[in-house]
Amino acid sequence: MEQLGSLESRLMERIWARGEVNVSDLQAEFVPLAYTTIMTTLDRLFKKGLLDRRKIGKAYFYQAKLSEKEYHERLTQHLFGMVLNGGNDSNVVLSGFVNAVSVTDQQMLDKLEELVKAKRRELRRR
Repeated sequence: MEQLGSLESRLMERIWARGEVNVSDLQAEFVPLAYTTIMTTLDRLFKKGLLDRRKIGKAYFYQAKLSEKEYHERLTQHLFGMVLNGGNDSNVVLSGFVNAVSVTDQQMLDKLEELVKAKRRELRRR
């Protein structure tokens, strides 16, 4: 799982919004990008496992394998896993996260507290 580049992100957003698309569908929305640029980027997203594709005639039609929400959940888990297991001091990472959240949104900090309590209850049941 990796974070997408700018063009990859923009294309995925359109695919999530529209469902199944082909290169021609997207090229009309991404003028002045070349057809081949969009085709190459969609092929790259397919090879990364983010898209399914099927061939109809000479054209491939692409569809997202994951919903936008599922993609963001997996990316978040992956990034936190890298940060917390990368040999860094996890206390610094966690306190930095809590500080960033508390500065911007008290409700988000309350939600974080609820999630921590729920996770502790879940772990006690095991």
